[in-house]
Amino acid sequence: MTQLKTLWEIVKLATQLGFTSFGGPIAHLGFFHETYVKRHKWLNEKSYADLVALCQFLPGPASSQVNMGIGIIRGGMLGGIVSFIGFTLPSVCALIIFANVLNLFAIENTGAIQGLKIVAVVVVAHAIINMGKKLTPSLSHKVIALCALIMMLLWQTTFSQIIVIITAAVIGLMFFKKDIDESDADLPLKLSKKTAIISLTLFFFLLFLLPLLREWIQKDWIAMFDSFYRSGALVFGGGHVVLPLLEREFVPPGFLTEQQFLTGYGAAQAVPGPLFTFAAYIGAVKASWPGGLLATFAIFLPAFLLIFGTLPFWQQLRNNKTIRGAFVSVNAAVVGILIAAFYQPIWVSTINSSNSFTFAAVLFSLLVHFKLPAWLIVVLGAIGGILLPL
Repeated sequence: MTQLKTLWEIVKLATQLGFTSFGGPIAHLGFFHETYVKRHKWLNEKSYADLVALCQFLPGPASSQVNMGIGIIRGGMLGGIVSFIGFTLPSVCALIIFANVLNLFAIENTGAIQGLKIVAVVVVAHAIINMGKKLTPSLSHKVIALCALIMMLLWQTTFSQIIVIITAAVIGLMFFKKDIDESDADLPLKLSKKTAIISLTLFFFLLFLLPLLREWIQKDWIAMFDSFYRSGALVFGGGHVVLPLLEREFVPPGFLTEQQFLTGYGAAQAVPGPLFTFAAYIGAVKASWPGGLLATFAIFLPAFLLIFGTLPFWQQLRNNKTIRGAFVSVNAAVVGILIAAFYQPIWVSTINSSNSFTFAAVLFSLLVHFKLPAWLIVVLGAIGGILLPL
């Protein structure tokens, strides 16, 4: 009975956050701190900071992984699962409904949708600037980002992102060991190492097996699951970086058009919760509710397996300079990947006139300099898109 009460408490708070957490990953971490640390005192400041450090270190949606970790601290593995469901379900439902309305009424060519596409330009540009400052602090990091950008633009294949990330990791292993500050903090988490090993084994097993199954069994749902799983497993840097991975997976093969892709990305800025739920929109465009739910499960599954798999080993892992150096280099490469995606398809297909460029500049200033919230930028973008042709 106590366990059920704890799980209900977790899902109730997580759902409240799922309906109200606008503003992206950084804002989410602030909401979590206010709710779980300051108000309900489920964990102390040091434990929360350490959990955030772990989730920034791992690939995947950092804020969602922090949310899962807090659920695990409070209620074990089931706590992590219900915390994820509560935080994620509101935006998943909103984006699936939006995708079905889009399919039903074919509204992707309206002015409001064009406005949402311009919002996508603004949001990604802001993300690039912020990430560039943080992840490319030195000239060597900037060179890695530039090489990644060149490779992604000139060699656009299914494996480009994987090769860029692996190459960056090897460079990091060799040259970035001294860039890491050690820490001896520990997390008050109790997961067995057996659970961790099983989770990590399953993570890598699926990462390598799914592409093979995709080739052997020509089924759309297997191809979808593989694309979303690999995107969720290879994202370093947060929700905005999933954009280029998903775009490469679904637009060139014809799963959806660039117009549909950018329309959904603009809409994803308007809903609370994690940006990874953009996958629910893509899945729903392809296969309605079942596709949206399958896409959500597939893209978040790596995050679950990694958080379960690394928590018991976090102390040893975070103090390993060699391993952490690889992630420093990978994070720099992510900046280049994001710039490439910003140019193609976002900029090329959206900023096609002086009017659209001017409107994008205004929205960017309102977001960055006037500090308007992201949801208000989305509303202004939709309204401006309607008025732009006039």
